[in-house]
Amino acid sequence: MVQDNIPSMEKSGPVTNSEAVDPPPPPYKLLVKCPSGLSPGQVSVDFSPSYDRIPHPDLNLENSIPEIWDRRLQSNPSLFNGTKFRYGGHVLHNMGDSNQESHVCLHLGLTDYRTFVGTNLSTLWEKFLVTSEDDSLKCQHTSSPLGNGAVVETADKKILVLRRSNNVGEFPGYFVFPGGHPEPGELGISAHQYDQEMSGSGHINRKVSQEMFDSIIREVVEEIGVPASSLTRSFFAASIT
Repeated sequence: MVQDNIPSMEKSGPVTNSEAVDPPPPPYKLLVKCPSGLSPGQVSVDFSPSYDRIPHPDLNLENSIPEIWDRRLQSNPSLFNGTKFRYGGHVLHNMGDSNQESHVCLHLGLTDYRTFVGTNLSTLWEKFLVTSEDDSLKCQHTSSPLGNGAVVETADKKILVLRRSNNVGEFPGYFVFPGGHPEPGELGISAHQYDQEMSGSGHINRKVSQEMFDSIIREVVEEIGVPASSLTRSFFAASIT
């Protein structure tokens, strides 16, 4: 479409600054960048229902979520509605300060794959957004599940990518890095009904934080087929939305 417009613009004369069209925004936003990587000890989690998705006040929009899921399920019965951790923001500490160790705390709630399909992947996704510079507020009505992806470098200095199956719920046939999602089910979490004493001691938060690192090892082993013993330890490198 852009190429079709160029000839007519040239015929009508040069484009002035007031007529210039702003370039489209990138399809992603880099929230946290850690080029040297953060170790598991430098990453923590605040797991709380306060970071769960807030239903949209438009009931028609809310009702579209199960409707979209039902249609997708009819066309692809292999889809599974699993529980996922929901990204609700983050806090950075000492980033860029060479005198102190950097640290990031991720704010996580719970969501599920059905809601992800019905909000983030919906053709109506923009209607779920709130006008705000704060990403946690802007996306408070979307599922925003926490995913993971690994940059795997081989011993001969090559980067490994995979091609997704054509029978998946999102981006079939695309080339991607190995990855998936940290799984609440691996920790026995299906809802926020866990022991409050354990939560208060930080036990659940530590388990969820460790699951982020354990899950990416599982994904690499499952998707590439290499033994875990052949992998170096993983680092947190970036957060992207």
